[in-house]
Amino acid sequence: MEFGIGAVLDGKVTGITKFGAFVTLPDGKTGLVHISEIAHTFVNDIRDYLKEGQTVRVKVLGMDGTNRINLSIKKAMDPSSSRQEHSARLSGSSFAPRRPANKEPTCFEDRLKQFMQASDSKMSDLNRYIDKKGGSRRGRR
Repeated sequence: MEFGIGAVLDGKVTGITKFGAFVTLPDGKTGLVHISEIAHTFVNDIRDYLKEGQTVRVKVLGMDGTNRINLSIKKAMDPSSSRQEHSARLSGSSFAPRRPANKEPTCFEDRLKQFMQASDSKMSDLNRYIDKKGGSRRGRR
């Protein structure tokens, strides 16, 4: 089977590393899905999204002279689908990520509110730490 850049194929995950997952394609060739091409969200641990032996749909992003094939899972799927639907659809089973899906705020005001809450929490922790250490060193001579 011959394929080129832009082809969408089904393959099987044969190995998982800290930087990506190796996928065997139908013609026996192996390509790499970089960690940044696994999902539309930040991926900290690939094993939260994929497991060895899982069947995935991938898009061929590029091929070079040394027979390396760059693949993408997120570009082969519908971007409007959620992470859990994505996982179940890719595997063809009920396999779902181990961590719960985080609901991201959609409007600017909600995102700003979330940022301000996190910022206030961090500042509060920092102030408690400084107070515990006996205040700041500014002004002391």
